[in-house]
Amino acid sequence: MLPTLHLLLADPNLGLTLLDDTDETAPDPATSSPAAAAPIARAARLDRTVEWVHSSDLIDPTPFLSANQVLLTTGTQFGSYPAADADYRPYVQRLRDLGITALGFGTEVVQYGTPDGLIAACRALGLPLFEVPYRTPFIAVARAAGDLVAEDRYARATWALKAQRAIALAALRPDGLSATLAELSAQLGHWVALFDASGTLDRVFPRSTFATAPEALATVQQEARRLLAHGQRSSSTVDAGGETLTLQTLGGHDHLRGVLALGGALALDQASTEVVTSVIALAGLALEQNNALDRAQGLLRSGLLNTLLAGDHSLVNQISKQMWGALPEPPVLVAVVDVPAVRRDAITEYLELRVDDSPGQLFFARQNDTVVLCLDRAAHGILAQLCALFELHAGLSEPTAYRQLPRALDQAQQALARARESAPGVTDFSLIARQGVLALLARTDAREVGLATLAPVMAHDQAHSAELLATLRAWLLCNGHFGEAAAQLGVHRHTVRTRIQQAEQLLARDLGSFPARADVWAALLATDAAVVEPVRP
Repeated sequence: MLPTLHLLLADPNLGLTLLDDTDETAPDPATSSPAAAAPIARAARLDRTVEWVHSSDLIDPTPFLSANQVLLTTGTQFGSYPAADADYRPYVQRLRDLGITALGFGTEVVQYGTPDGLIAACRALGLPLFEVPYRTPFIAVARAAGDLVAEDRYARATWALKAQRAIALAALRPDGLSATLAELSAQLGHWVALFDASGTLDRVFPRSTFATAPEALATVQQEARRLLAHGQRSSSTVDAGGETLTLQTLGGHDHLRGVLALGGALALDQASTEVVTSVIALAGLALEQNNALDRAQGLLRSGLLNTLLAGDHSLVNQISKQMWGALPEPPVLVAVVDVPAVRRDAITEYLELRVDDSPGQLFFARQNDTVVLCLDRAAHGILAQLCALFELHAGLSEPTAYRQLPRALDQAQQALARARESAPGVTDFSLIARQGVLALLARTDAREVGLATLAPVMAHDQAHSAELLATLRAWLLCNGHFGEAAAQLGVHRHTVRTRIQQAEQLLARDLGSFPARADVWAALLATDAAVVEPVRP
């Protein structure tokens, strides 16, 4: 950490005297006394950091200053003004607003002692003020501050080297990644958390960090998932609950493996940031090595899926038990999920983690540009979470035995095709089955055939402002009953009979037979709904 104002004032060779020795704000008489509050406020002012010391006698030196600096002045700029509070207040206000650490006044150069008005203004606005004796040149104060800054930087650099050495040794332990993160937490005095590719907390040190603060975990997790959703390497720093949170994604561009998060009362300085950067590199390397192993396992999974589809359930289950746990017990649900190439590794890692969390409930494997999942019925929520988290489309089969897996895969693929027509989510094949076979015609290339079939009737309606098509549709819905169709249309039953006869002539079909009626009804389903509405003049 940078040196504080207290260290600068404590240098016996400078002889600096603090003049502002009052509280910045009046204490609450109900909770404390002025005598108790003043030392606390004074200590807080003295703990302000000193980045550098600058001297100026300008009435407005702020364009040449920055926050956390100490300003020295001899008061030349005040020579033509009376020594009243109002004369000094704008000057002190500008310094405080900029974030100046303290103001030092050099005495016996322009006048003896520090002006009372300046002291009053600094006390009123809470800016620490100290007196520099004539025997102490300003350059000596600047040199002393520079030496303190240099000592601090050397100490922090030495600490960083020791911390990196300790972290490197921790990385050689059997569970290198966990040991590395635990050592980083100990060196920084911060908690350190690792989130996986889905934004789920993987591990945290100390382990009890979020045990009593679930709201803190929710805040960090939300920010981690925001960075992962961006899909690129990035970092962020946020303030939450009195802590400074620092988050950094792990992994390469478009192949994020997770997020490293740190939290503590103080923000990271340059030395701490260098240590964290080295850990990010180590953690990224460890995750990449794990990913290479995952890819090899992915090839094995794909081979096992093909073996499973070929009917050798016993062999696949035996290998799966040794690698990840037993296959889900039948009947199983088969799901097919669209997987974008840029999110493939992240999705695979997410599923690997879910397999570890729920052994015996999930088996998955890649198949071309999709992922095929075999799910226990209790694991249906995993599929829904996957689609929600990565905004994916998925199709789900009916429950099936392993010997009927190819059929279930076909069902899941048909459901996936339907799912692509709407927002991301899961479409169940049972929904398609309830709608019936003819409902599929509206989603195939049968539309043009249907339009060609109905063209003579549509042309007649357009030319004569007739309603043959609407009558035909109502009559078929009424199962060929003229009276029911007439009641629906609000016309006489003989009118319906006449219109159906005209439609038969135009369609060149005998609608008294079931195949002809089914063919016309399929044509109506395959065309747009507006086609079957009555044509009004």
